[in-house]
Amino acid sequence: MNPSKIVTWNVRGLNSVARQNSVRTFVDAVKADIVCIQETKMEQISRRTLLSSLGSDFDNSVELPSDGASGGLLVAWRHALRPAIATRVDAHSVSIQFRSFSGQTWWLTCVYGSQGNNNKIIFLQELRDIRAACQGPWVILGDFNLIYKDEDKNNSNLNRAMMGRFRRLINDLSLKEIPLHGRKFTWSNLQDSPTLVKLDRVLCSVDWE
Repeated sequence: MNPSKIVTWNVRGLNSVARQNSVRTFVDAVKADIVCIQETKMEQISRRTLLSSLGSDFDNSVELPSDGASGGLLVAWRHALRPAIATRVDAHSVSIQFRSFSGQTWWLTCVYGSQGNNNKIIFLQELRDIRAACQGPWVILGDFNLIYKDEDKNNSNLNRAMMGRFRRLINDLSLKEIPLHGRKFTWSNLQDSPTLVKLDRVLCSVDWE
């Protein structure tokens, strides 16, 4: 199913020229078709910033503004993929419906999960609401700020109640995880004896082909 390459990246700020250049270099190197960026830390992304970060071929985009210098999402895609059929922007996610060249429609949701247990519960309900409204093949990716397996963290300080809620969501929505290659963990607290966690992941519905 088109596209062939989707990039997801928590850039921790797209508001510097150096970071924009890093994103542009990587996107060009992997020849990404869709780019999903978390933590833009920008309340508004100008056309100039978009061109600097991705290039002129990415003339379609949807964004969720940051809350001050916190959060923010951007999903952009190449001109060849054509405009989206539908879009929706929720509190912690951006969703786009595409049509592949074969005529199949499918949904992509980019997320940046909440901090704090109460907000995490609200975030999980948001994902359920999105799935209820967005039928058909679905890819959901980004920084969930959640784990559902013991091996997603390098120590035993685990919130098993929240892990259970996330695991139930995955099961209830019939999602499967697409394995990430490379590093086992995607976040570190950068201490001498660091806590390492896998917070970024890609999930898809079982009807994905």
